Amino acid sequence: MVFNLNICSPKFCLYVVGGKRIVATLEQIKSGRIHSSMSFNEKVWTLTARIPRGHVVTYGQIASKLQSCAFRAVGQALHRNPYAPGVPCHRVVGSDGSLTGFSGGLGKKSRMLSWEGVEILSGRVNLDRYNFSL
Repeated sequence: MVFNLNICSPKFCLYVVGGKRIVATLEQIKSGRIHSSMSFNEKVWTLTARIPRGHVVTYGQIASKLQSCAFRAVGQALHRNPYAPGVPCHRVVGSDGSLTGFSGGLGKKSRMLSWEGVEILSGRVNLDRYNFSL
């Protein structure tokens, strides 16, 4: 029998996918170091944990760093981020700097970035000024 199970707490995530148990701790994710045993989502969260306050990256940059073009899958992984705000998914923006997809609403994403010193004009972040290189 094959089953899937997802259990997340502030300290760890346990995934059982096809009978295979995968666990990543918050400390592993926040360390910013990717391990081969990590799932795609965990790798996305790990890269996102590297983004410093006052900076942003794009969904495409994260996908590219993972040697993928699946920027939408990056968005889905961030939507499932159990470690927010410790893993700052609000610091990920569209390829043109636009504020996109945030479970708390774009107004909240805008406020969070503004509190961190990121200037937002017409719903966009100036990537030349605030972009962080992963």
